[in-house]
Amino acid sequence: MLYHLLFPLADRVALFNVFRYITFRTAGAVLTALVLSLLLGPRFVRLLRRLSVGQSILDVAPESHRIKAGTPTMGGLLILFALTLPTLLWARLDNPYVWLAMGVTLAFGAIGFADDYLKVRRSHNRGLRARAKFLLSAAVAVGAGLILLSLPEEYAFAPTVAFPFFKRAIVDLGLLYVPFLVVVLFGASSAVNLTDGLDGLAIGATLIAASTYAIFTYVAGNSVVAGYLQVPYVRGVGEVAIFCGALVGASMGFLWFNSHPAEMIMGDVGSLALGAAIGTVAVLAKQEILLVLVGGLFVLEALSVIVQVASFKLRGKRVLRMAPLHHHFELVGWSEPKIIVRFWIVAIVFALISLSTLKLR
Repeated sequence: MLYHLLFPLADRVALFNVFRYITFRTAGAVLTALVLSLLLGPRFVRLLRRLSVGQSILDVAPESHRIKAGTPTMGGLLILFALTLPTLLWARLDNPYVWLAMGVTLAFGAIGFADDYLKVRRSHNRGLRARAKFLLSAAVAVGAGLILLSLPEEYAFAPTVAFPFFKRAIVDLGLLYVPFLVVVLFGASSAVNLTDGLDGLAIGATLIAASTYAIFTYVAGNSVVAGYLQVPYVRGVGEVAIFCGALVGASMGFLWFNSHPAEMIMGDVGSLALGAAIGTVAVLAKQEILLVLVGGLFVLEALSVIVQVASFKLRGKRVLRMAPLHHHFELVGWSEPKIIVRFWIVAIVFALISLSTLKLR
C-alpha cells in the first residue's frame, strides 16, 4: 500500500524513492509486525483469559505439562494479524505471489481455528478429525496449485522442481505439480504442528526458517543474482520477501509472550498457518526440495513420530520414550528451556547448510 501511495511521489520528494527497494520494505515489514505484536499482545492475552480459551493437555503428555493446562490458546490469531497488516502495508498489492502466500496462510489458519474452537468447546484435546484436516488442507493446496499454473504470462509459473547441489537437475512435473503441492503444504503444516509442544519451540524455528526464505525469495526474484548463483529465476517473487519479513517480525513479537513460561499458546490456528506459509514460500521461490533442509528441525520432529508409530505397529516396541522428539528429551531429563535452545541451534545449523547451497551448485 505504501509503495503505491508514496513511490509515485518520488520525483517530488526524493526520500520516497526508498520504497522501490524490496530490502527497505522488508525491514519495514519486520519492524511493523514486531511493534504490532508487542503492543497488542498483552491485550490479546487478557482477552483470551476473559473468554476462557484455555489449552487442554493430552492424557499421555509428560507430567511436567500439567501445569500448562488452561494457558490461553489461539494465540496464532495475533500472529496472523501481525503478519497480514504489515504485508498489506509494505508489499506491492499488484503482485499475485503476495496474495497467494497470504491466502494460503489464512486458509490454513481458518482450518486451525476450527480445530482449536472444537477443542475449547469440548474441553478436550480433540478437534477436527485427521481426515477432515487433510481434505480441507488438500482443497486449499489444489486451489493454490491451479491458481499458480493459470497466472498470466507476466508471472508465468513453471511447474518445475529444482534440486539443490545440482545445476541442471530440474524436473517438469506438469499437472502432477498440483498433487506435489498438496504433499508440500500438508507436510509442512503438519510438521510445524507436531513441533509446537514446548514454549517458544515452534515459533523460534519458524522465525529461523522465515528469515532463510526471505533471502531465497529475494534471490529468486532478482534476475542478475539468480543467474549468477544459478538458481531458478521467478519474475516478481522478490516481493514475497516482504511477506517473509512480516512473518519474522510477527514471530519475534509472539515469542515475547510465548517464551517459557508461555503467557499464551499459538494453537493450531498458528501452527497450521505457519507451516503452510513456509511451505508456500518454498514453492514460490522454487526451493521446495530445500524445504527439507530449511525446515530440518520440523522434519526431524515429524520423522520421529513416523518412526515411533511404524516401530510400534511392526515390532511392538518404541524407538523413543515418547514422540515427537522433544518429548523424548523431556523424559530423558533435559529441562524445557534447554531443549528449546538446543533445538533452535539445530534449526540454525540447518538454515546455514541450506544457504550454503546457493554457492554449492
